[in-house]
Amino acid sequence: MEELLLSTTNRRDFLKSGSAAAAFFALSPFAAFAKDETVQLTILHTNDVHSRIEPFPMDGSRNQGLGGVARRAALVKKIRAEQKNVLLLDAGDIFQGTPYFNMFGGELEMKLMSDMGYDAATLGNHDFDNGIAGFVKQMPHAKFPFLVSNYDFNNTELKGRTQPYKIFKKQGLKIGVFGIGIELAGLVDKKNYGDIVYQDPIAKANETAAILKNDHHCDLVICLSHLGYKYKEEKVSDQILAKSTRNIDLIIGGHTHTFMKAPEDIKNLDGKITTVNQVGFAGINLGRLDYFFQKGTGKRLMTAAVCPVHEYGLV
Repeated sequence: MEELLLSTTNRRDFLKSGSAAAAFFALSPFAAFAKDETVQLTILHTNDVHSRIEPFPMDGSRNQGLGGVARRAALVKKIRAEQKNVLLLDAGDIFQGTPYFNMFGGELEMKLMSDMGYDAATLGNHDFDNGIAGFVKQMPHAKFPFLVSNYDFNNTELKGRTQPYKIFKKQGLKIGVFGIGIELAGLVDKKNYGDIVYQDPIAKANETAAILKNDHHCDLVICLSHLGYKYKEEKVSDQILAKSTRNIDLIIGGHTHTFMKAPEDIKNLDGKITTVNQVGFAGINLGRLDYFFQKGTGKRLMTAAVCPVHEYGLV
């Protein structure tokens, strides 16, 4: 599938206009086609929210006043009112970082994400900070699936409680979403992750993406990754995952708390583009990618924006 990229970064007017589609038709080579010949898909995403329920306190720190679940919820609601096909995804580390987690063990985070209508999330290393039992205890509060394809949970309480992938259908489109987790050894106390078996992320990503693209014929394949954006050493990262795999269109990353100003396009094993994106931490930003699929041509265009919730989330 041929893809063109129009990147818009942190632009208030991108959202205020309420019409990424207008930018698409004005600027894309598909402008001659009628609007009813395209389907727009809006991907919203977060990562490493770390139990940041309220905005950062006004204490003179670098992030004072930023973030906040209420603002993010208002922003998501606004976008959903404007766009027909929306997916809201998270790349892990939902837990740990404020007293809310210490007091309620993750219950509040799960309930608020459910209220916001998250469609799926993957697991981060800090999501095991209260052990497997602590995470399982909070799962009934999550009205969305946890996706991870490279952890073997067979000898743990998590057996059968997660999925390797999920396929979403939006206006004739099939969007395959799967999860990839980081190696827990060295990051998490052994007693907290127990008998979870870590499997090679590149091999499992290739295997799962092939199922989604070739067997299920997904129009878009998304990986929710908690591997981290990049490292100085040769540790598996989103950059390495992108160039070492096939069939992945988008990697939504976490773990390294990277504030990317715009997504990065990386050529995969077939010389095709895999887009990598990550939006910092603590719910300061909401990532947004709008895909426009041209019916019958196999072409698509993608626009991207970073949405600081303190700018956009107040209504």
